[in-house]
Parts: sequence; C-alpha cells; structure tokens
Amino acid sequence: MGTFANLKSSSTLSLDLEVRVAATDADLVDAGRVRETAYGHHLGATVVNFGMASDPLDRAPGTVVLLCRDKATGQAVGTARIQPSGSGAPLMIERSVILPHQLANQSRAEVTRLAVMPGASALVKLCLMKAVYLYCEAHGIHWLVIAARNEALSRDYRRLGFKDFLAPGQMVPLAHAGQLPHFVFTMDVQGIEDEWHRTGHRLHHFMFEAMHEDLPQFRPSSLPGSSSQRLVA
Repeated sequence: MGTFANLKSSSTLSLDLEVRVAATDADLVDAGRVRETAYGHHLGATVVNFGMASDPLDRAPGTVVLLCRDKATGQAVGTARIQPSGSGAPLMIERSVILPHQLANQSRAEVTRLAVMPGASALVKLCLMKAVYLYCEAHGIHWLVIAARNEALSRDYRRLGFKDFLAPGQMVPLAHAGQLPHFVFTMDVQGIEDEWHRTGHRLHHFMFEAMHEDLPQFRPSSLPGSSSQRLVA
C-alpha cells in the first residue's frame, strides 16, 4: 500500500484502496457498519445515536456518501458524507452554530460521518478527504465545514488545511451529533491549493497534482444556488 513517504514520488499513484460513491443499499449498509465500528471503538454506548444503516440523510437529495474499500478484500474500511448547502438550504451544523456572513452567503458543504475502521491505514482518511476536495472543485463549493469531537481529530483536520472556527479550545454541542461537544473547523476550498503550494505542504502533490483512478471522478456542475463559476475540467 502507498505510504506518506512516497506520496511525492509519482504523478500517477496506485493505491490498495478505492474510494467510490455509495450507489446501492448494500454500499450504505457497509458505510453504516464502518460508522458503527469506528464510533463504537471511540464512543462506546453513544454509538446508538449514529445508527448502522438507518440514517435517512444518507438518501437525501444532494447528499453524497463516500465509501473506501480495500482492493484486495473488498472490505469497507472508511466512509464520509458530504452535504452541500444547495438551493440556499442551511447545513446541519447551522442548527448549532451561526456561520459568518462570508460563509453563509457562499456555496458550502459539510463533511459528516467521517469514520475509519480501527487499525486501517492513515491513507484511508487522506483518500476520503481528497475525494471530498474533488467533489467540491467539481461543484464549485467555496467552503467546507467539519467538526471534531476531540483534539486528536482536530490535529488531523488542521494538517489537512482546516482552520479553527471557534476560539482556541472552545467546543459547542452539535444537535446532529447527539449533542456531543465538538470543535468546529472551516476550509477555504478555493484558496487551499495556493496556500499549500506557497508553504510547501508535504501533501500538496498528493492532493492537487497526483492523478489516479482509485478516487471518484465528479462531473463538473454547479449546485443549485451556487454562485461559484470555477469548475474543474
């Protein structure tokens, strides 16, 4: 499997992982199982709030559920859900947090239900987040919002380009996450590539230059209500 050490070594990367959009009921069940296992590992009994495969939001219009599988075994090892603001509708996190004007008035998406199987490669989360970025670029999303329930996840998100939205150390209970307190982060999707190029970020090549067929290829299109005209070819 690819490692962080060789992420800069080639413009075409072949991984032992494959990320695709969940397209069937079986895919959604597999995504639910990953969530249940991952959240159960960290949250114990609280996992009941996240239901294995009964979350109606997985099937809501506009929602995209990503599923990462091990190529060799076909086992689902990671998942993430993208919920765009399309047609001016608020994000779920906006039930608990008031976003500033510059975010609330632009196209935005929230990443939720990000889960990785215990013991899985760190590349699982990285591949899922690149797929999220590809989706945002294809659909003209300006801003990403994500929440973390602990400092370890917060460090991961900061390394991936997210910025603290709240005051340092501040957490807020989220209604759509069982009222568990979370840190909140945002990312300027349209500016992150230039920022990483300027700072020489070690993941710049993997995220923005490397090409491979192990991640979904989204057809460029503007979401309803999106004001962005920047689309990828």
